[in-house]
Amino acid sequence: MDDSVYVGNAGKDAALDRGWLLGHFKEPGDPRRSEAVEIKWGVHPRGERREQWVRGETRTALQVLVSGRFRVELPGRSVVLAEQGDYVVWGRGVDHSWVAEEESVVLTVRWPSVPGYAVPQEDGGESGPEGVGP
Repeated sequence: MDDSVYVGNAGKDAALDRGWLLGHFKEPGDPRRSEAVEIKWGVHPRGERREQWVRGETRTALQVLVSGRFRVELPGRSVVLAEQGDYVVWGRGVDHSWVAEEESVVLTVRWPSVPGYAVPQEDGGESGPEGVGP
């Protein structure tokens, strides 16, 4: 087997790491480790929302709706991803939040992959790369 190749299933692999499939947070030597980009397969039940806005974002992001209905909140604007393939892109410095209006699957691509970025949890700890949301 070639250690520079990984074959998996996004739905199954995502469940192992809060949705994250690729990024700086994967183990050294894992072909899914990347300093350049992060990829998440986000599965969100209806009504799930990002409780805290991401502020001072240092990355660019692309979100693509795979299924469901997903609303992204941006400063002064709300974007609804309603049809498979709908997407939104925002750049560095754009604050954001989101809510799953229906059970949704969203593919998120962010770049670069920023080590040390985490959202504080209510218990005072930190969750992995941006916690449970895109």
